[in-house]
Amino acid sequence: MLRRFTPIAWSTDTNIYEVNIRQYTTEGTFQAFAQHLPRLADMGVEVLWFMPITPISVAGRKGTMGSYYACSDYTTTNAEFGTVADFKQLVQQAHEAGMKVIVDWVANHTGLDHVWTKTHPEYFKKDIDGKFYDTHGWDDVIDLNYYDQPMRQAMIDAMIFWVKECNIDGFRCDMAHLVPLDFWRQARTALDQVKTLFWLAETEDIPYLDVFDTCYAWRWMHHTEKFSKGQLTLQALVDLLGLYRQQYPSGTCPLFFTANHDENSWNGTEYEKYDGAVRPLAVFNATWFGIPLIYSGQELPNLKRLKFFDKDPIEWTGTFQLHSFYQTLNRLRKQHPAINTSKDTQPILLSSTEPDKVFFFMRQYEQRRLVVLLNFTAQPISLQLMDERATGIFINIFDHKTYSLALRQTIELQPWEYLVLNDQ
Repeated sequence: MLRRFTPIAWSTDTNIYEVNIRQYTTEGTFQAFAQHLPRLADMGVEVLWFMPITPISVAGRKGTMGSYYACSDYTTTNAEFGTVADFKQLVQQAHEAGMKVIVDWVANHTGLDHVWTKTHPEYFKKDIDGKFYDTHGWDDVIDLNYYDQPMRQAMIDAMIFWVKECNIDGFRCDMAHLVPLDFWRQARTALDQVKTLFWLAETEDIPYLDVFDTCYAWRWMHHTEKFSKGQLTLQALVDLLGLYRQQYPSGTCPLFFTANHDENSWNGTEYEKYDGAVRPLAVFNATWFGIPLIYSGQELPNLKRLKFFDKDPIEWTGTFQLHSFYQTLNRLRKQHPAINTSKDTQPILLSSTEPDKVFFFMRQYEQRRLVVLLNFTAQPISLQLMDERATGIFINIFDHKTYSLALRQTIELQPWEYLVLNDQ
C-alpha cells in the first residue's frame, strides 16, 4: 500500500496516556487534572489523549451524565470540565511539561440535540419518515450524512478550530471505519496545511492506514485475553503478530493496550481479564513494534471498573505502585535506538526450549540489541537459550542486574516474570 502521509517525527517512539477527565478527579475539571501533569511527566508520559471534551446532549442522555460520545456541539467544551480557555491553558501546561495533546474526535455521529439538528438538519441521515437515526441501534446518537459536502467542510472546520484555538497536536478518531475513508483523507490534507498532526484511528480496518499513523490492535487485545484464560496457545499470538507485520503499511504501527475506557467499563479491568499477565503484557506493549497505551489509573493500579455514564472517580491513594515500572519502560523507548517505528527494527523472534510458555524476542539497531523474555505462565520456568543472536552481556533495565547469556545457558524465570535486557 502506498502511503500518502508521513507520521510526525516525534510519534515513532512515543507512548500515549488516555485521560478520563470526568473520573480523574473528584472535581472532574481541566484545572484539577492539571495538578497531575508533573507526576505524569515524571512517569515519562509523552502524549495525553483526552476523551471527548465537547458538551454532551441532554436528549437521550444515558445515566446521570451521559456519554462523552454523544456530542451536542463540536466547537466548545463540556461545561462540567471547564471552558475552552481552560482547556487551552491545559494544553499549554502540557506542552511546557514536554507532553503532546490529542483529542478524541467523534465524527460518525452526534447526540440527539446537536446544534446542527436545528441549524443544518440536512447534515444528518434520515429514514423514510424523515427522522434522524443511527445505523447501529445506539439510541443516544444519530448518524451524520457524509454524502453532504457542506457537512464535511463543517466537520473539518470544527477540527481546525481546536488546532488553531488550543494548539492541539492530533486526533484520536472514534470508530474511524464508520466514516468514509475519503473524508479522513480530505480532513488530513486540509489540517496538514494548518499544522502537522498525529492521527490515531480506533479501527483495525487496514485500508484506513492509508491516512492514519496507527490504529488499535483489537485482535491482539482479544487474543491475549483468550490466551491468558487458556483458550489460545502462544503460537496463536505469534501468528497474529506475523499477520500484523504483513498487513501494516510501512510507516504505520499498531497501538497496543491492556485497558482503555471501553474495556475497563464494559469488559473488566486488566486484572479481571489477564490476571498475572498484566505486567508482562505491558512490557510487550512497550517493547514490540508499535505504540503503547496506558489508561487513567493503571499506574496505581486501579482495580475497579469505572462507570461510564455517571460520576465514579478513580480512587487515588497517593501511592503509585507502577509509576516506576511505566517510567522505566517509557524511558527505554526514548533511549534505546532499536525501539523506533521509523527504523528497520522489526522484532526478531528467538529460540528457547520453552516456546509455548515464554515469549522471547530481540530488537536490534546497528550494533545495539534489546532482548526480552516474558514468562506468560503462573509457573516457574527453567529454559535454555537456543539462539546465538541473544548471546552477550546485558543489563536488566528493571533491577540493573548483569546477565551473561550463552548458547544453551539455563535461565530461571519466576511466574509471570519478565526480563528486558539492554546490551552493554
